[in-house]
Amino acid sequence: MHQGSCLCGAVTFTVAGDLPAPMACHCTACRKQTGHFEVSADVPKAAVTVTGEVTWYQSSEKVRRGFCGTCGATLFWDPVFRDWIGVALGALDTPTGVQVAKHIFVGEKGDYYALEDGLPQEG
Repeated sequence: MHQGSCLCGAVTFTVAGDLPAPMACHCTACRKQTGHFEVSADVPKAAVTVTGEVTWYQSSEKVRRGFCGTCGATLFWDPVFRDWIGVALGALDTPTGVQVAKHIFVGEKGDYYALEDGLPQEG
């Protein structure tokens, strides 16, 4: 069981079960939403229990992004036609026990940082 919350505590959530290895997304949308790049783990939607109200932004026809409407903390990346949801690892309160597996959308990454950790890179 993993517990998470937004910055102000208005939204809390739990994730049942183990977390898969997360990915670091460097796409323009994730960078603009978070202010840097976003790291999330994709878990079954049924494994996530939320308390409080998540505000959703429909960023495309297929994806919505969940955040706290009070403090603005990034919480979820939801491909609405799938049975899984991306949970922002920065919102977890408990140790995760996982390490980033790869970087995605690196062609859109910011020019102010380098990726030198040796992990696989896509896009």
